[in-house]
Amino acid sequence: MTILGLVLAGLAAALHVVIFYLESIAWMSPRARATFGTSVEEAGATKSMAFNQGFYNLFLALAVFIGIIVCLAGAPVIGLTLVFTGVGSMLAAALVLVSSSPSLAASAIKQGLLPLLAVASLAIGIAV
Repeated sequence: MTILGLVLAGLAAALHVVIFYLESIAWMSPRARATFGTSVEEAGATKSMAFNQGFYNLFLALAVFIGIIVCLAGAPVIGLTLVFTGVGSMLAAALVLVSSSPSLAASAIKQGLLPLLAVASLAIGIAV
C-alpha cells in the first residue's frame, strides 16, 4: 500500500504542477480562464493573487516529489513526513475550498481526491 500511496501522491503533485502552470504562467490564457471560470477582466484583476497561489501549489508539489525521492532513497521517515505534509496540505486546501465555497465542490473534489487517496493508502501501508 505504501508504493500505491507514493504513486497517488506523485499524481497529486503532478496535478498541482499543472495548477501552478495555469495560475502562475497561463492565467490570462483562454484555457486557464475556462478552467477557473473567469472573464478577461476578472483574470486581469486577480493576476497577482493567482501568480502567488500558483507558487503555493508548486511548493506543495515539490515537497511531495522530494519526499518520494528521499523515501525511495532509504530514509522513509523523512520522506514520508514530507509526502504527508504535502498531500495533507493539498487535502486540507480542498476541504477549505468546499467549506468556504460549496458551489466549487467539483473543483475541490478534483483538487483533493488524489491527496485523500494518497493519505489513506500511506496510512494503511504504515499501519500494516
